[in-house]
Amino acid sequence: MAHIDFNTHISVSFNKELEDLRNAVLVMGGEVEQQLLNVIQAIQFNEASRAEKVVLNDMRINQLEVEIDKECLRILATRNPTASDLRLVMTVSKTTTDIERMGDEIARVAKYISQGIFQIDEQIKLNTIVLGEEIIKMMQKTFDAFARQDVQSAALVFERDDIIDAKYEHIMLMLKDRLRHEVEQLDNWLAIMSGLRALERIGDHCKNLCEYIIYLAGGQDIRHTSTKKMQKKIKALISP
Repeated sequence: MAHIDFNTHISVSFNKELEDLRNAVLVMGGEVEQQLLNVIQAIQFNEASRAEKVVLNDMRINQLEVEIDKECLRILATRNPTASDLRLVMTVSKTTTDIERMGDEIARVAKYISQGIFQIDEQIKLNTIVLGEEIIKMMQKTFDAFARQDVQSAALVFERDDIIDAKYEHIMLMLKDRLRHEVEQLDNWLAIMSGLRALERIGDHCKNLCEYIIYLAGGQDIRHTSTKKMQKKIKALISP
């Protein structure tokens, strides 16, 4: 299986810089994962204070993106990386952008939680928690695939997105039914829809990250390709 070795350079310091860059992404990913865990718990236990802390901590995610971007630029300027090293720097730059946007979506949900909107309907709330738990699993598998540069694991994440989409659509059907019968709660239902859409987008960002992982580990760009072509490229990468 394709894999980047961080210890192939004559310069020990360059090896360390690349390893540190990879690890910085995982630290940022760990922060976002904890943010999502806190949001789901805030919904479950109706903890507005926990949600407010999530909103405040989003600044930490933003700062990590800035720091990693600076390091990417420094490496490009001073090391003039080529081949797999250049792929790593490019992948990290793109990855941090998507992780930061995950953080934004999580903070958006947290703002709604602090307003208590997910507490107006127990069935919607319980289904939202289930959706959130599935997204947490998807996020964990995504960062695990990044850590191990595992093309096969990254490819499997795409299948989890189908599960998330199905659960999202199920909740949206429930909400549409509520809208028809409880028009007086229109603002609350629309806010819940916006929050659910933000959660669903996190899954889309996980998919983006997995595309970057496949590019990083195998050198194959599968963006904007049909499912059939994508599967063919991935199969070629994971074949012995």
